[in-house]
Amino acid sequence: MPETDKERYERNFADLLQELRVAQTGVQILFAFLLTLPFSVGFEKVSQFQKDVYVVALLAAAGAAAMLIAPVAYHRMLFQRGRKPELVRSAHRMATGGLAFMLVAMVSAVLLITDFILERWVAWLLSGITAVWFLMLWGLFPLLRRDDRDGPDENPTVG
Repeated sequence: MPETDKERYERNFADLLQELRVAQTGVQILFAFLLTLPFSVGFEKVSQFQKDVYVVALLAAAGAAAMLIAPVAYHRMLFQRGRKPELVRSAHRMATGGLAFMLVAMVSAVLLITDFILERWVAWLLSGITAVWFLMLWGLFPLLRRDDRDGPDENPTVG
């Protein structure tokens, strides 16, 4: 029996919440690290460039946390009001925005740390590679697979 629209929205929202749990954990760990960094020994030695990168990373992590947690607050406000389709669409946009902020936060954190311990050109190179890697894994590869029509059991992996 095919699922109803209501069942599909319930399933979509449950799937989205599972995805958000993974992303929230990552951004919370990064945010906690960034919050403690200025209080650690050696932070006073960072350059103005590194302080600027730190602020970008911190604000991007805060933005990611806000957007990845927002669907929970949104759900609380719309709970049992029959607005699950709107909730799923909005939560999808919030999750996408949260991942974009998380990308900026992660790449900025890599730039901050690598610039502190390596030459600046190497830090920029490694940060660029990090950005490309994230964009490929989070954007390009999924987009390339969007039109694939393989069934789930058509080519199973063993091991």
